[in-house]
Amino acid sequence: MKESERTIGEIVAEDYRTATVFEEHGIDFCCGGKTALSQTCMEKGIDLASITAELETVTSKPVEQSQNFSSWELSFLIDYIINVHHTYIKNNTGQIATYVHKIAEVHGAHHPEVIEIAAIFNKMAADLAVHLQEEEEDFFPAVKRVDIDRKNGATSNPKDIETIKNSLIKLTSEHEQVGDAIHKIRHLANGYAIPGDVCNTFMITYQRLKEFEDDLHKHVHLENNILFLKAGQLLKQ
Repeated sequence: MKESERTIGEIVAEDYRTATVFEEHGIDFCCGGKTALSQTCMEKGIDLASITAELETVTSKPVEQSQNFSSWELSFLIDYIINVHHTYIKNNTGQIATYVHKIAEVHGAHHPEVIEIAAIFNKMAADLAVHLQEEEEDFFPAVKRVDIDRKNGATSNPKDIETIKNSLIKLTSEHEQVGDAIHKIRHLANGYAIPGDVCNTFMITYQRLKEFEDDLHKHVHLENNILFLKAGQLLKQ
């Protein structure tokens, strides 16, 4: 298959270094990862030959095993997602929410966009807390058990199969919702550009929101474009 006909998600799943190229061009590689590179370039008015050359440049050297996520065992990938990305969300959403609400109170009169940002972030944080709990208590354990069953040639519990099927639909939909929310925050924040009349707390808040978005992009990519696909393949075996 030609590189141009592969999806954005497939390209990034094979080599995460390509994510930097897509980010520079404003291309969504997590929730929007199911679109072919050629179609994305046509829709965004990006020169296909130029971006293909950029992708070839960043992947010219062999990928390190620490970044070769698609080659990881399912259980290892799940543990990585929990220990790195779930932990990041749990440790940071509360503090970021506090910052966002503080600048909304102080700067909302002159920058009303931060009031809307605070409301969006607050809902997104609450939704993510429920989302992570469902993954950790239901979906991830079911995937691990079925993976072990397949390796041992054993028959899986029908409840685990049903959990995986239902969760894949539900969790993917929730990823799209949180993706829409963080993209709306970025739009309202003008790409996290710092206005000239604000305090240091405002600047720190926007930096933390940008950091949160970057982590979320990688988090959702690992699940949508790698973990969920592997979980779906388990059901076909």
